[in-house]
Amino acid sequence: MFGERLQILVSRDQRRRLLAEAKRRRTSVGAVIREAIDARLGGATSEQRLRAVADIRAMRGGRFLPPDALDRVVEEERDQAIQTDHRRRG
Repeated sequence: MFGERLQILVSRDQRRRLLAEAKRRRTSVGAVIREAIDARLGGATSEQRLRAVADIRAMRGGRFLPPDALDRVVEEERDQAIQTDHRRRG
């Protein structure tokens, strides 16, 4: 999951090329940039990925849901928070 925000300045031509590539791939400009960063600077090593898989397998308890179910839970909780906020404001 992504937790860091980064703001960069690019030229008009760079932006045009990023948009064109994102459209060609049917993805976001952010995904294109992240992929380019990993390609140039390296992403997670095989060892790091294997460790992450092992850590996930070792997890016990908690709520583990498939992505579509998790999306529904997040949407429901967001809707509840919005409704609560509206009630507080009157």
